[in-house]
Amino acid sequence: MIKMIFSDMDGTLLTDENKLPDDFDEVLAQLKKRGVIFAPASGRQYFSLLLSFEKYKDELLFVAENGTLVMQGGKEIFSKPMGEENAKKVLAASESFKDILRVYCGKKDAYLRTEQNIPEYHAELMKYYTHNGVVDNWEDVDDTAIKVAFYDKTGHALENIYKPLEHFNETLQVIQSSDYWVDVMSQGIGKGVAIKNVQKIFGIKPEECAAFGDYLNDYDMMQAVEYSFAVANAHPEIKKIAKYETLSNQQFGVTAGIKKLMAEGLI
Repeated sequence: MIKMIFSDMDGTLLTDENKLPDDFDEVLAQLKKRGVIFAPASGRQYFSLLLSFEKYKDELLFVAENGTLVMQGGKEIFSKPMGEENAKKVLAASESFKDILRVYCGKKDAYLRTEQNIPEYHAELMKYYTHNGVVDNWEDVDDTAIKVAFYDKTGHALENIYKPLEHFNETLQVIQSSDYWVDVMSQGIGKGVAIKNVQKIFGIKPEECAAFGDYLNDYDMMQAVEYSFAVANAHPEIKKIAKYETLSNQQFGVTAGIKKLMAEGLI
């Protein structure tokens, strides 16, 4: 029987309008009744996830920042920081980037520099990093670095961010989260690794877990569970490795998939 369900947020659980499925409350109530833990697994900041699930904040498990931080009931379950020196090296290497938002992601807050505190970035920043601050210099940040995030408003993150930073894969890990976002974090971490640690901590087996995803940063998450679902709008590589396919995010594919598992007696 399935005991834990992990779901990506953007492009998977959330609609393109950034809303939860209409039947989410109903499905979550059924999961709670059956003793199943629901876990949003996202590149988003923990505080952003709390806002999205405010009335469930004490019930859910949160796999935040692409797996570098896992929280439950306001307590840290697992984390893998990249280290302040590594964060500053990556940020220094990106000084020449033009029209690219750079975010230092810490456990306590997310930080951007004063010159990038401008309206054209605010809407996107607040979607993923609702708890943020502004610093004049990166040296002013006093926080544990868990990752560095970059945003390209043109949607060409692969060419403008990933490729120029790809050499950091020798010591760190560079991951493209979407056409707009790239994350740099510790090697050997990701949603899948975080999930494996959660499974150990809770004493839950992969065959007792399901996951829903749509993009490349969900790849290892798909491999960490027995019941892996790609939404219909997922990247082709995610569809290749997922064992099942469900409806698109616009058609509430995650809750449809969960209902399917319930109907088949797996939950």
